[in-house]
Amino acid sequence: MKKVLLLLLVVFAVFGLAACEGAEKDITSLKITFVPSRDPEAILEFVEPLEEMLKEKLIEKGYTKLESVTVEVSATYEAAGEALDAGTTDIAFLPGGTYALYSEDGNIDVILAATRNGLNKDSADPADWNDGEPTLPLDNQVTYYRSIVVAGPSAKGRELADKVNAGTPLTWEDLNSAKWGVQGATSSAGTVYPAVWLYQNFQKLVSDLSTAAPTGGYGNSIAGLANGTYDVVSLYADARRDYATNWTTYGVEGLTNIWTDTDVIIVTPGIFNDTIAVSNKTVNDQLKKDLQDAFMELVATEEGLAVFAVYSHTGYAIVTDEDYEAARVAQSIVLGQ
Repeated sequence: MKKVLLLLLVVFAVFGLAACEGAEKDITSLKITFVPSRDPEAILEFVEPLEEMLKEKLIEKGYTKLESVTVEVSATYEAAGEALDAGTTDIAFLPGGTYALYSEDGNIDVILAATRNGLNKDSADPADWNDGEPTLPLDNQVTYYRSIVVAGPSAKGRELADKVNAGTPLTWEDLNSAKWGVQGATSSAGTVYPAVWLYQNFQKLVSDLSTAAPTGGYGNSIAGLANGTYDVVSLYADARRDYATNWTTYGVEGLTNIWTDTDVIIVTPGIFNDTIAVSNKTVNDQLKKDLQDAFMELVATEEGLAVFAVYSHTGYAIVTDEDYEAARVAQSIVLGQ
């Protein structure tokens, strides 16, 4: 009799676990949000195939009721963080700074960090970047990237570039006299780490600059640099490569080549790579694990790699929330906390 009861308990336990797992995989839709680091239409063109690719991958993993995966581009970096926090999107591709800020309430969790190809220019000395040659990818994978501040062809931009290339340190007065184009408050490359550099060198922040305006995207920054709206702009390290072919199309006379018409004047410390983060309000632990596996499997394919190239991601690694403590320190400097 005891053996029969034991057998029944085992059977019930097995079926109970199966039922629980079935419930955990009982989802019908997922929404993925991308931040507007480039022109939103260009991003959507890149990532639209992800809808079907991720759907098929998750169905393979037992999510048989999944009917749709949709992608969108948020209006701002902050809007993506707020959507995850509220649970109105399920997954978001966020810079480390945006994740660090919006994860403090515990409603967001990081599941992966991007790896990317290293670059042939990685020196902390901005003059080393100004040889007139392109910034090109290498084969080695790295878990960080840098922010750079680039001076354009305006008179003030050339003045600052000439000082840097002559080996003369820039002063706060030099930088404060320029018209800056930056990104949203939580953009790691566009605002946070340039602010950290200013704080480390002058005890100042981006918000202390006399003329610093959010451009609404790196494409707008490049266009504004070309036409003189901005003297300097903050960019991710290989941004000029992404817009090199557009450089002479902005209707500005005298432009020849983005690598010779612009110069790097500031290089920040390394920034921990972008995240794939999820909303704890809508994504359970089982789905987190399956999403980790799915994204790592997809980026290993030619088709997946083409999608994630929109952010220069060439691989993903599992990380934890603790890995972004340095990003929180950077945010605290920027926010004056």
